[in-house]
Amino acid sequence: ASLLILFLLLLKAARLYLQRQRLLKGLQQFPSPPSHWLYGQNQEFQKGQELQQILKWVERFPGTCPHWLCGNRARDPDYMKVILGRSDPRVHDFCRYVAPWIAICLAHREQQTWFQHRQMLTPAFHYDTLKPYVGLMADSMQVMAKKKSHQTKGFSLEVSENISLMTLDIIMKCAFSHQGSVQLDRNSQSYIQVIGDLNNLIFSHLRNPFHHNDTFYSLTAVSDGCWNHNACQLTHQHTDRVIQLRKAHLQEEGELEKVRRKRHLDFLDILLLAKMENGSSLSNKDLCAEVDAFMFEGHNTTASGISWILYALATHTKHQQRCREEIQGLLGDGASITWDHLDQMPYTTMCIKETLKLYPPVPGTGRELSTPITFPDGCSCPEVLSITVMLSIDGLYHNPKVWPNPELFDPSHFALGSARHSHAFLPFSGGSR
Repeated sequence: ASLLILFLLLLKAARLYLQRQRLLKGLQQFPSPPSHWLYGQNQEFQKGQELQQILKWVERFPGTCPHWLCGNRARDPDYMKVILGRSDPRVHDFCRYVAPWIAICLAHREQQTWFQHRQMLTPAFHYDTLKPYVGLMADSMQVMAKKKSHQTKGFSLEVSENISLMTLDIIMKCAFSHQGSVQLDRNSQSYIQVIGDLNNLIFSHLRNPFHHNDTFYSLTAVSDGCWNHNACQLTHQHTDRVIQLRKAHLQEEGELEKVRRKRHLDFLDILLLAKMENGSSLSNKDLCAEVDAFMFEGHNTTASGISWILYALATHTKHQQRCREEIQGLLGDGASITWDHLDQMPYTTMCIKETLKLYPPVPGTGRELSTPITFPDGCSCPEVLSITVMLSIDGLYHNPKVWPNPELFDPSHFALGSARHSHAFLPFSGGSR
């Protein structure tokens, strides 16, 4: 028996070695930094300096370059266009790291379920549904502004947590029919802090090769493994509380019929009232997975984007003043912003886009290519079982061949009539949904 086990292990090792050699041979056509036979380029990345190292490589390898930890990293718009024009699934390996927190990632493996849920939720994002939300957003902003007005003037302020609470407040009101303000709720503040912890834990999980094994990672009770498990439990408790509160409200007399008569339902009501093709309601697991994902994605990336916009305008006061004058000229001294105002702020919009280019809230996404692919420059990915291609959004935006002087804050990049590649700016990624 021991000889059989040894033989099977050797056979498995040989298959992995041959697959790796085949992959390396196919990727030789892509220029890349020197790598070690065992740990690749991981030694090049110092903790907390990963982004800086990646941006240095962008200057040397502006098209794409293989990376042991992140697959083949693309940062050229022609590459982006080809990859996003296909229907390849997103990266499963990365989903594995966040699945204990955001279980909807597992739905990427079941494309039929994924598309079925997307089709069901599309009405929640109809223009007629979104328009009234502008007023709710303005109300939440006023709550945050009043909180900050009590801060002592003349000192630097850390605003990201307050902005996260504001965007969570907005998503709770607009998507989950929440009454009141979560910005003053201690449980919501704890949720925001846990989200920050989980973001850090995910990157720590990715950074350490020994933690890529789920069993080993779960045993690191002293540090990340146990902390990650507890943090995930806290986020699930928060979203479950939101679901149960809405269910209880819908059971009140006349409330369910009132909701059903609405022309457009919000995100959570669609989920609670939905019937699948077989006539059954969504399972509690599917319901919680959708809410977990939208709760996080609906507020976290928005909070990051707003925080960076405020930072960019604070450090570029001339542009800040132009934005202020534009908005004051539009709203006067006391009017509240409406949906119709949104396309009447061209310079402010330019500054927002330029900030998203300099500081993208989502630095990248990925695809698993299971069929061969050839790029416009003639390079091609080999026909292997599966190859990961990371679309480096931050690399694209800091690529000097795509954006001259990429570190310079220059809103004129987005002036009306300015020419650029169709895939040079991807604030919401691209391709099929």
